[in-house]
Amino acid sequence: MAEVNLLKSLPTGKRNVKAREQAKTAEHIRISKEYGMEYFDGSREYGYGGYYYDGRWVPVAKDIIKHFGLKSGDKVLDVGCAKGFLVKDLLAEGIEAFGIDISEYALMNCEPEVIGRLQIGSAEKLPFPDNSFDAVLAINSIHNLPKNLCLEAVREIERLAPNKGFIQVDSYLTKNDKRLFESWVLTALFHGYPDEWIRLFEQAEYTGDWNWTIL
Repeated sequence: MAEVNLLKSLPTGKRNVKAREQAKTAEHIRISKEYGMEYFDGSREYGYGGYYYDGRWVPVAKDIIKHFGLKSGDKVLDVGCAKGFLVKDLLAEGIEAFGIDISEYALMNCEPEVIGRLQIGSAEKLPFPDNSFDAVLAINSIHNLPKNLCLEAVREIERLAPNKGFIQVDSYLTKNDKRLFESWVLTALFHGYPDEWIRLFEQAEYTGDWNWTIL
């Protein structure tokens, strides 16, 4: 188990924390947690503010393949795949990629190349046999579950791909960062400092890799 940055090639954007903090209400949180049109393609105050393919995941797919030593035909699962951007780019590299997400809206508006490869489901109960993937990815997704289900999700990832998991979750490094995060976040039900996450990974007997999304 090691900290690895597989998203280093993604462009960095400055989150407008103050704008979200001032706009955020209980209704914004409720609508965001439906993971529907408003969350993906509505106003920025509800989520992404437009979630569309722009090719940014292409180098990430290449880094994932290199990190895990994947070869053509190997199977990869993206947990929390949304519209399937990463699945699409892994497929283009010859990987048998699949995705799972709780959002019917995202799956109904997925990339054409991934139709038939995405399914509805949640990370704490992945409907696949043990050891059925050569790598399982969960990028900024499992923190949207409560802590007990986060634990189950990590166990599920380990079950499907022992030693071949990659989990990225929201975290923070200081008390001030934590306060800012809590004022901004819409959907994360469990979050913590890196050491809190590492304890959860250890409790789940997780042997894969991980990294943090820091506000």
